[in-house]
Amino acid sequence: MGEVISFPIKKTKLKEKHKGKTLCKNGFHKWEIDKKQVFDVKEGMLVTLLRCSRCGFEKVKRT
Repeated sequence: MGEVISFPIKKTKLKEKHKGKTLCKNGFHKWEIDKKQVFDVKEGMLVTLLRCSRCGFEKVKRT
């Protein structure tokens, strides 16, 4: 019978798995402007939609 050779499998570290999530939990989001929606029809005013690039949370800024 042949011998079984086990290869080391690289596991992802917890630090790499949860990178950036702790910042968003503490309120330090990385905001980027989403240019798809610019005008709010119900309110009739300009709207800036801000989206966090790390977690996807959305925030609306009315001008």
